[in-house]
Amino acid sequence: MSEALPLSRRAFLGSALTVSLTRGGRAIPQRRPNILVIMTDEHNWQIAGCYGNRLARTPNLDSLAEQGIVFEDAYCNSPLCVPSRSSFTAGKYIHRLSVWNNSCELPHADIPSLPRILNAVGYESFLCGKMHYAHDRRYGFIEIGGNMNNSVKTGRGERRRPDDTTVNYAAGQSRFKDFRPGEDSTVMAHDRRVTAGVLEFLSRRSRNDKPFFLLAGYLAPHFPLIAPERYWNHFRGKIPMPVIPNGFLSSMPLNYQHLRRGFGLIDVDPEIVRRGRELYYALTQWVDEQIGQVLEALRRSPFAANTVVVYTADHGENMGEHGLWWKNCMYEQAAHVPLIVSWPERWKGGQRRRGACSLLDLVQTLAEIGGARAPEDWNGHSMLRWMDDPRARWKDLAVSQYYAHNIASGYAMVRTGEWKYVYHSPPDERYTAERELYNLKADPGELRNLAGDPARRAQVEHLHALLLKELGEHPDDTERRCRAELAKGYPQAGERNKSQAA
Repeated sequence: MSEALPLSRRAFLGSALTVSLTRGGRAIPQRRPNILVIMTDEHNWQIAGCYGNRLARTPNLDSLAEQGIVFEDAYCNSPLCVPSRSSFTAGKYIHRLSVWNNSCELPHADIPSLPRILNAVGYESFLCGKMHYAHDRRYGFIEIGGNMNNSVKTGRGERRRPDDTTVNYAAGQSRFKDFRPGEDSTVMAHDRRVTAGVLEFLSRRSRNDKPFFLLAGYLAPHFPLIAPERYWNHFRGKIPMPVIPNGFLSSMPLNYQHLRRGFGLIDVDPEIVRRGRELYYALTQWVDEQIGQVLEALRRSPFAANTVVVYTADHGENMGEHGLWWKNCMYEQAAHVPLIVSWPERWKGGQRRRGACSLLDLVQTLAEIGGARAPEDWNGHSMLRWMDDPRARWKDLAVSQYYAHNIASGYAMVRTGEWKYVYHSPPDERYTAERELYNLKADPGELRNLAGDPARRAQVEHLHALLLKELGEHPDDTERRCRAELAKGYPQAGERNKSQAA
């Protein structure tokens, strides 16, 4: 498959230059809008003013929210960088792509992707920043701002033995030592390049050019949690500590206990937790200012009125809640993501939508906004009708999966209404499946797992059936296939080049 599906000149002129939009039941023929997606890495959705946090300093995101629609219940499709971004790229759940962990990549270099289907209807798709792609794959994007995607994928991974109680203290210490103030870091250096690349792109872009799809991939507020001291000083002594009831940590599912051991999160000094949480707020403020530069440059451009702006993140950050850091789990801090969509030409600002959705729904939405047709086998549903009319029926469903490192077995989550259900596959024949059930309205902190309550048995069975229907495969079968593929890995570079040439 080529980088862009071929279109005749007549088809291009007929489909790429105009698109019929609707507002209040009225058709509005106009040029296809530009699409700017700003995706940060590891942004806990709760650390933003527009999501009700009075301590957070995110004026630029808050301003974008005032001009757009804020989605209250958006989820990533995997709480880990590469699986999440690969799912967004290719429009499918990770088990259908075999992108299990950060060492994996999409099955084929020429796989149908969001940038490719937009290119096919007359867009030009650009990537500035990290999408965690392999060095030789861009999936229809033209990379600008310098090479920021240069990894080599092995396709390998492994499970922890379910009875392994070893704690990798070194893993935690290596990251905790970078909870400190500083004027520069690998994350900040990368993100300054992203901002510079996007600003240069916008300054050179003409109103007469093809419509663009531009993805700006920031790393902050991903660790290392190094932030300038002037940002940190504002939050020192102000950020509350996590609330973890007595006995809670030992009651967590086996996989989450393995996450704590594998990442060295046992007996963490409370001072480290306090400092990390303060610095996380500081780094979030720092990246908000980078985003502000991009939004200001767009406002000054000649095509601001015809550009859809999306802000989201690939996953969240636990910040010490539930005794966890980083992501990797299905708690709200990790799996729930911020999502703002702004296009004042079409949608009145200051709107909010309640109801579960995911980044795959965002993919379908962007495809429809751009007038592209998503492949029939893609997951997710366009939210466009729901965005145009808040009374429109919406499915209120999101699914996320995790099959990566520091666990004994994979697990999958479904969120609908006020309920969240998580299914953990048995790690071997000695163990049974584990389940989580939370009522997020009554227990927003997810501290009371109701899965073992006999009164909730019907609710568990209903949500389990809903999860299986949406996935189209039992998670136990997914786990077996995942283990086999991770053990095999990818061919070596020479063999891979031969197979691709064939």
